[in-house]
Amino acid sequence: MSPTVKTSEPSGSGRRRYDTSNRRAAAEQTRERVLAAAHERFLADGYAATTVAAVARAAGVAADTVYASVGRKPALFRELVERALSGTARAVPGRERDYAVALRAAPDARAKLAVYAGAVAALQGRLAPLFLVLREAAAAEPELAALWSGIAERRARNMRELADDLLVTGELRSDLSRDEIADVIWTMNSAEYYAQLVVERGWSPERFADWLLDAWSRLLLARPPR
Repeated sequence: MSPTVKTSEPSGSGRRRYDTSNRRAAAEQTRERVLAAAHERFLADGYAATTVAAVARAAGVAADTVYASVGRKPALFRELVERALSGTARAVPGRERDYAVALRAAPDARAKLAVYAGAVAALQGRLAPLFLVLREAAAAEPELAALWSGIAERRARNMRELADDLLVTGELRSDLSRDEIADVIWTMNSAEYYAQLVVERGWSPERFADWLLDAWSRLLLARPPR
């Protein structure tokens, strides 16, 4: 009789998978602590005064851990901006964001503008504080200047796509070009505009969203609401 041959996974393989999963989870938790600490320090102290060492202290980790988990100071800031733009823990292209999908599905121009006005109010609540820090730092930091100009161009490009979505409805003023429509929306969806009305003048985000919808409807629609 032939001897029975038993096959099995190498001893400890299940444990190794478990350990790898735990290490990934721990690394992600560390990364989240680092980014939360960076967000706090940038807003409290500004970009120039915030050091990687200060972020590390606030996160309860070594400075080398900050570099390993996210990167240098410009990388920390860039990651925070991308998260604020997407509203998630990862960067999401503009047309793939939830509000952009909802906007394209909206039945008419005013409904599209309503979706976008609400999205701008929510997005700028996250982004405007960071943008105010970025605006000041960009003059002295070439990497942040590139980030500033890159995001401005992305916004302008996204607004041209939004103008296309609006023009398809046939409900916009005939005397406005695609670029003029995009430019009008671009100027009013900025962090500066949000900060002036919500942060400095005390408007609620809801009032800001309502204002954007009313203003855009009056400025852009062929038959604005009465």
